[in-house]
Amino acid sequence: CRSLQERIVVMSENQFSKKSLQLVTFQQRTRFRLRWFTPTMEINLCGHATLASAAVLFQYKNNVNPAVVFETRSGDLGVSKRKEGYIMDFPLNPPTKEVNYTFMNKPAAVGNHPVQEVLLSHDTKKLMIRLSDSCERSFSLTSLKVDPVALLNGDSSGRVRGVIVTMKGEQRFDFYSRYFAPWAGIPEDPVTGSAHTVLGSYWSDVLGKKKMLAYQCSSRGGELDLEVRDDGRINIAGDVATVLQGFIRL
Repeated sequence: CRSLQERIVVMSENQFSKKSLQLVTFQQRTRFRLRWFTPTMEINLCGHATLASAAVLFQYKNNVNPAVVFETRSGDLGVSKRKEGYIMDFPLNPPTKEVNYTFMNKPAAVGNHPVQEVLLSHDTKKLMIRLSDSCERSFSLTSLKVDPVALLNGDSSGRVRGVIVTMKGEQRFDFYSRYFAPWAGIPEDPVTGSAHTVLGSYWSDVLGKKKMLAYQCSSRGGELDLEVRDDGRINIAGDVATVLQGFIRL
C-alpha cells in the first residue's frame, strides 16, 4: 500500500489517545531516526548510509526541506543540500598519539613500509597509522595488501575496531587514506565518512587548514570535501549516484 510506505506515525509525548496520532509524510518531516548495521554488528556511525538515506528522502520522497536531521547513536546528524550533492554535519573525533602500540601487529596493517606516526581515536576505536612522507602513494598505499584475518588477530586488547592507513597528499589532494575494519565484518571499506571524522581532525592540525580535499584510494575510491569547524564538528560533502532501486518485502 503506497500510503503506508510513505507515512510515519508520530505520537505526542503527553497523550497516547488516537486523537494524538499525527500522520506526517516523508515530504514534510525534518527529523528521522537512523541505525546502521554491518554484516556482523550494529555500529555507531556510518557516512555512506547517512548520505544515502538523505538522498532517498530528497530525490525519491521529494522532501521539501533544505536539510534533514537523523537521530542516531552518535547524536543528531544533519544533512543539507548544496548546489551539487550534500553536506553532512558530523562530530569531530580527534585522535591521540600512541607511543606504545604493541597491542597492534603493525606489519599486518602496513607491511614493511616506514611509519611516521601512530594515533588512536578512543571514542571510535579507530587506529590511525600515518606512513612516512618518503612513501609514494602508488607503491605504498594504493598497492598495499592487507590480510583481514591477520589484522583481526593483530589486536586482542579490544582497543581497536578499525585501522586507518594514511599519508600526506600531493597535487590537488591534501591527504590519502584507506580503511580496514574486519572486526565489523568489513575487510576494507571503499570510502568511509566515519574515518574522516578522525582524519579531518588530524590533518587539519598538521596542515594548518580548515578546508581540505581528501581521497580514499581503495580499488573503488572516492573524494571527500572536508571542512573542520570551530564547534568541534566537521562538514563532509559529496555527491550521490543511485545504483540500485527496489523493494524488500518482510
